[in-house]
Order: sequence, then C-alpha cells, then structure tokens
Amino acid sequence: MSTPFTQRPTRIVVDLDAIAANLRAIRAHAGVPVMPIVKANAYGHGLLPVARHLQAQGAERFGVAFVEEGIALREAGITVPILVLGGIFAPQVTQFLAHDLEITVSSLSKLRQVEATAEAMGRRAAIHLKIDTGMERIGVHSDSAGAFIEAAVRSRWCEVRGVYSHLACADDPASAMTALQLERFLEACGHFERLDAPMPVRHLANSGGILHFPETHLDMVRPGILLYGVLPDADARAEVAVRPALSLVSQVVYFKVVRAGCSVGYGATWTPGRDTRVITVPIGYGDGWPRALSSRGQVLIRGRRHRLVGRVCMDQFMVDIGGDSAFNEDAVVLVGEQDGEAIRVEEVAVAAGTIPYEILVQLNERIPREYRGGQAAG
Repeated sequence: MSTPFTQRPTRIVVDLDAIAANLRAIRAHAGVPVMPIVKANAYGHGLLPVARHLQAQGAERFGVAFVEEGIALREAGITVPILVLGGIFAPQVTQFLAHDLEITVSSLSKLRQVEATAEAMGRRAAIHLKIDTGMERIGVHSDSAGAFIEAAVRSRWCEVRGVYSHLACADDPASAMTALQLERFLEACGHFERLDAPMPVRHLANSGGILHFPETHLDMVRPGILLYGVLPDADARAEVAVRPALSLVSQVVYFKVVRAGCSVGYGATWTPGRDTRVITVPIGYGDGWPRALSSRGQVLIRGRRHRLVGRVCMDQFMVDIGGDSAFNEDAVVLVGEQDGEAIRVEEVAVAAGTIPYEILVQLNERIPREYRGGQAAG
C-alpha cells in the first residue's frame, strides 16, 4: 500500500483578501486607475491565483515583464488588458498579437517591427510608447521623442493606448530626480498636443511614486511591491494603509544540545561559548532563502526571536534558541506574525544586505503556496 503524500512543512501562505484590500487602498490614495504589476510570479505570491483574484476585484489591467507571463495569464482566463513592460524581439510580436497583449514599443525600429508583423497578420497592435527620462534602460530619450511619437500616432497598424516612463529614485522622497523625470516626461507628452492627437493614458508612478510623489500619478499608477503590502525601501514612509500578504513558515525538524566549543555548520563559522540548544529548520538557499542571512537572520519560535547560526545550507539552517524550549514540529515563522511578534520582509532584506524585492522574488517553486481568502483560495 502506498503512503499518502504529505506536503512539506515549509510553505508560503498568501492572504488574497489582503492583496485586494491593498488594491482598494492604493486606488483611494491615487485617485486614478491602477495597473497591478504581477511580474516575477506576482512578486513571489503566485501569478495565476493573484491575477484571478484581482480581476475579480475589478483590476483594470495587468503589467508583466515578459510575453510568456502574458500568455500564461491569457491561458488562465484573464481577459483584461495586459501590458508587457519589457523590451521585445521581432519574432515575439506574433505571440503578442495572437494573445491580445499590449506591447511596449521603445524605439522607432521596434515600432517598424510591430507594424510589419501587424500588417502581415491583418490585425492592429495595441502599444504603449516607452520614454526614457533618466533610467537609461529601454525607451527613446525624452528630448528626441518627437519623431518617434509622430510615427506611432500616424501608424496604420498600431493603436497607441499608453505612453509611459519609469522612475529611478521614487523610493527616496528627498531625491530631485523624480521632479526632473516628471518634467521630461510631460514635455515629451506635449508632442501629442502639437500633433493634435488624442492623449493616450500617461503612466509614470511605481510604488515609490504612489507613496511619495502624488504629482506623478497622472492617468494611471503601477503598484508593484506596494500591492503586496511591502514598502519599496526600509526607510520609505507608509503613506498608504497596506498590509503584508505573504507569510513564510516552517517547522522544527530537529533539536539538539550543542556543547560549548563545538562548531555549527559549513566552514565552522559559529561556535557557542556555552552549552546551548540548537534547532534545525528545513528551508535553505535552494528555496531562495538568502545565504547572506547566515548568523544574521532571525526567526520566531513560540513568539520569541532567535538568531540563525552557522551558514544557511541549501535545504536547511540552524537556530540558536539558548535556554528556551522547542520540540520537533513546532512552528517557525521566517516572515509573518506569531503570538504578537512580527518579522517583516523589509527587516529580512536589511539583515541580508539587499532589498525587499529580491527577498520576495527569490522564493521559488520548491516552496508550496497556500492561499487564504478570495475566490482563488485552494
């Protein structure tokens, strides 16, 4: 007789109702339509469950990074407009058109590629024009955008639905860069008026712009990490009432007493000066939990904080609980709340020497996801 499969004790718990509440809070704060950004597996929360739930909550459209993400959404039944934010390659354009995806056009040559494919397929392409106002990533420089915008407006095979740029320093309220980028962007958008062409949807504000620069909200905002209840930077001000949607939990898989002078883990990097109790947790850098948290990160056990010791391994790590008690299968919280104490993603990022975005998107598919609330639960 076969043994029933038991899900691994390490899991991500996603609160879909929290994401929906965050969407409502961002809408109310910005006062304009919202494009939820669901790229990178919805920032680690799960692309399809999150998108299905947000569409049910009235999301106007979605933003993704790659055409493959857009196709996955279409095949999962997402019907609202989907903008692919990344750069495109000519062979991909047929897939954009076949799946009714909005295309980021970032140069005159890209525009010509889209036009040629659209004409060959006999269908118009929905495009958003990307203006580079200071990121130097993709997009036509704002001071030379006139001919580009005119070509797009005059195109027989392209419908210009939007024009946008991306803010480089919006998570820093003291930076003058955002004001400069807004000025450059609005100057470029002025070409539509000079051409007597309808103004497409202008969108500029990312999470930092939503929080700190209301003048960048324009016609639509693009929340990414803020949608999931996480601030873009540890120093960012929480100007919008959002709450974290993701918890990362595990369980104690082993308990032992480590004698004074006996090193723990690879490289023997940590040695207790006294006898202490050490537990093992079954998650590691193979799951996306940063090795940089070695002897730096913390977890919650029975509502108390305890420090990781030794190096994070591929599949597990060790925690010094001192004189406290813990038993096999006791709950361990890596991100989230337990008994009135909480560890936030922003805090984990600081300990790992990185940003909250990286912590979230590194959590890979080895970790099962459990959904609570909403129509996509289960």
